[in-house]
Amino acid sequence: MQRNKINFIFLNAGHFLDHFFMLIFASVAALRLTEEWEMSYSDLIPYATPGFIAFGACALIAGWVADRWSRHAMMVIFFLGIGISSLVSGLANSPMQIAVGLLLIGMFAAIYHPVGLAMVVDGRKKTGTPLAINGVFGNLGVASAALVTGILIDTYGWRIAFYVPGIISIFVGILYWIFIRLKPKQATSEHNINKSIQSTNTPVSKEILIRVFGIIFFTTAIGGLIFQSTTFSLPKVFEEVMTGSATIIGWYSFLVFSVAALAQLVVGHLVDHYSVRSVFAVVAAMQTILFVAMTQISGYAALFVAIGFMLFVFGQIPINDVLVARMVKSEWRSRAYAARYIVTFSIMALAVPFIAWIHGRWGFGMLFTVLAISALIIFLATLLLPAKSKELAHVPAV
Repeated sequence: MQRNKINFIFLNAGHFLDHFFMLIFASVAALRLTEEWEMSYSDLIPYATPGFIAFGACALIAGWVADRWSRHAMMVIFFLGIGISSLVSGLANSPMQIAVGLLLIGMFAAIYHPVGLAMVVDGRKKTGTPLAINGVFGNLGVASAALVTGILIDTYGWRIAFYVPGIISIFVGILYWIFIRLKPKQATSEHNINKSIQSTNTPVSKEILIRVFGIIFFTTAIGGLIFQSTTFSLPKVFEEVMTGSATIIGWYSFLVFSVAALAQLVVGHLVDHYSVRSVFAVVAAMQTILFVAMTQISGYAALFVAIGFMLFVFGQIPINDVLVARMVKSEWRSRAYAARYIVTFSIMALAVPFIAWIHGRWGFGMLFTVLAISALIIFLATLLLPAKSKELAHVPAV
């Protein structure tokens, strides 16, 4: 049991680093590089697109390898690979070179969600709370990327913002490799736990299964657009509506993301005890209202509204993961999570040039209008989920 807790700590650290690395460039580095490389924000941020494409496209491969080989070994590769890739990114001297570095980061970052999340829910009957705790660490990675990168840039320069976390990730990867080498094999016991859990469940109907997975992938796609648009653009939004250095902008972003991360704990508890459909509908409805509000305000009021909508953007994250955990058997979960995150991160990759296009033509007011419409569509989709919680609480026999 103690070793399971330590493993959970490593998985949480991995989720933190995964999102941290994916937003170093987006959070603040892009704001500094616009000056150093004499490029506009709209012209520079598309160079992050290959990394986000890899973030999604490589997820299925990572999930397939993990299910057939070793999830623990794949996590070691994740820590070491993403750390080395960050060091490569810090050596860049041109937009094309940094695009290559970000591509490598995206390739290794793709490992975490299909592999790490499958390990988080392994052997658990109630998955909402552990997924929520793990999700909080991922969101704190989002929050810390803006803050830590801002401080490092203002103090030492933008290259150090890639070097320091890269070295830390490599160190964590070595520690995890040592940990799993010393760990006694528990594959049989874990398999029996999962088999016991599934044997008590009644298969759901094929109609419900198809409907739920359709909603999962549909809301995942739109949710990916919302998540990427808000987390990627918020530092730039704060730069435009407020004044301050990269560090100050990083503090604003950290405040919003870290406070909002706590929403996952609340939502994780709720989906373990109440109707998933009701919780999902409330989350989507509140996103819609707050995105509309964001189009009408500026100044410090924007900070409080941003905290509000990010609470519900982050709160949505564990819901689809809980649905996947309930509907898919353990030996298929890495591939199931991979399929879900391919959709998420493919849309996230497309969101980067979309943000640049919207910002260049109309500004962020139009972006939040589009996000409000997107959240409303998710709300309507949630109404198609089964009304009874028990229909979403069983693993199918297939």
